[in-house]
Amino acid sequence: RVEAFRDAASAMEQEKEILLEMIHNIQNSQDMRHISEGEREELNLTANRLMGRTLTVEVSVETIRNAQQQESLLHATKMIDEIVNKLLDDLEDAKIRLMSLYGACTSDVPAGPIDQKFQSVVIGCAIEDQKKIKRRLETLLRNLENSEKSITLLEHQKPSVRQSCNSKQD
Repeated sequence: RVEAFRDAASAMEQEKEILLEMIHNIQNSQDMRHISEGEREELNLTANRLMGRTLTVEVSVETIRNAQQQESLLHATKMIDEIVNKLLDDLEDAKIRLMSLYGACTSDVPAGPIDQKFQSVVIGCAIEDQKKIKRRLETLLRNLENSEKSITLLEHQKPSVRQSCNSKQD
């Protein structure tokens, strides 16, 4: 029953993360640009209210770690954070590096290179921490993918914006 309880709490943690990501994606969706200002404002107010309510829920499952596992977790987190902090400087390089970290966490044969150093650090972490690290990398990569789609859509819209500006000047 204890393990079932811990599993249920972990599932709730994951569900909270998914809900927050969904709300964030809706707020930053391209579809938001295609609705009226009033509808957009109403959706943003609702999204902010839901985000606030979701953030009031705290579920925490503590992982028992020895000193070596604690050190490995801190090191793995630091490696991910360093890439995330450089994300805005070089988006493509950050994505490649995150994919190599993710490849180190998966048992499937990855499409690209594997960061061997990161893999050895992650192996030193507790199993629950390994799963959390993998989920964090999946979320980061998914968010990067969504950001790239938004950037691509904006790039395709630029010529039409220029055309409408030019026709207004005529």
